[in-house]
Amino acid sequence: MYGLGLLKGLKVTLSHFFGQKITREYPEELPPLPPRSRGYFAFDAEKCTACGLCKNSCPNRVITVEGEKGEDGKRRASYYRMDIEYCLFCGLCVEACPFGALYQTTDFEHSTYHRKDIPLELLGKKVS
Repeated sequence: MYGLGLLKGLKVTLSHFFGQKITREYPEELPPLPPRSRGYFAFDAEKCTACGLCKNSCPNRVITVEGEKGEDGKRRASYYRMDIEYCLFCGLCVEACPFGALYQTTDFEHSTYHRKDIPLELLGKKVS
């Protein structure tokens, strides 16, 4: 019969139309994210030994790390920088870090309208 597919499609549409609403009003209501969702990065300077594994695993080479020996003779990071502008957020650097110094949070709201407002050095700081 001609138009049977149209009627089946309308049936599905009407069943969803009168059902429960699943759309969220995004800026006012944040979506529930799973705990392992990939968001922005966080850095724990106390755990970092400046081994460079995160730097070597990054496909876009956005990580710069410099290390020095501390007073106790252990190696630690003296400078850590990520150029977030070119980051893919793939998480390979997080997987490569053997000490858990670099990890991803569920924070994802860092969009900007202008390129000059992008935080080029999200973690860029002299670690002391």
